[in-house]
Amino acid sequence: MRRALLLACALLAPLAQAADLKPFSASYTADWKQLPMSGTAERSLKANADGSWNLAFKASMMIASLSENSTFKFDKGTVQPVSYTYERGGLGKSKSVNLTFDWAAKKITGNDRGDPITLPLNGGVLDKSSYQVALQEDVAAGKKSMSYQVVDGDEVDTYDFRVLGSEKVTTKAGVVDAIKVERVRDPSQTKRTTVMWFAKDWDYLLVQLQQTETDGKEYTIMLQDGTVDGKAVKGS
Repeated sequence: MRRALLLACALLAPLAQAADLKPFSASYTADWKQLPMSGTAERSLKANADGSWNLAFKASMMIASLSENSTFKFDKGTVQPVSYTYERGGLGKSKSVNLTFDWAAKKITGNDRGDPITLPLNGGVLDKSSYQVALQEDVAAGKKSMSYQVVDGDEVDTYDFRVLGSEKVTTKAGVVDAIKVERVRDPSQTKRTTVMWFAKDWDYLLVQLQQTETDGKEYTIMLQDGTVDGKAVKGS
């Protein structure tokens, strides 16, 4: 469930056709195929007074909840994380993660489940939330394959993605034209799959995510409503 709820994205080279970020807010329905219940999720991107940005994600259902926040700087198409927090409670074991990215000292410090973390900070490293912004921007720029270096626990892992093509997605806000993207994993190492859809006409806002876990459990989030740069998302 943790990986499913994490919109589930390090490549900090300047993004092709770099554009300014647009603030957004979106709410989603969250459904577990094997469980007779559903939940809700919210995702937002806001500009801070100091020029940085904050990407926030919250999800909840009857037996679990989580929140994730990333503060980062965005300059000339480059995403540079500043801090990252993650909290999960309810179903299974609780989890808390806090990370600080010190670019002057080239060091990442923090803790994961109470265990201290200290890692070297190299150019291109992202956290498990801010990489989603880089992915969204790269899809908007027309890239077909993407790779990111992401802090995952006490190590830096590589997250790979590829564009599968265009599809129409039916959401609560209407039918939207979207780009379909999948997380590339080694099938000999894991059976987990993640597929995402980004709306072409709405600054490539995430409108749907489907994930299948290694145990076969399936999870889907679907856009319910949202705004991009102050305009309500509307499909055909």
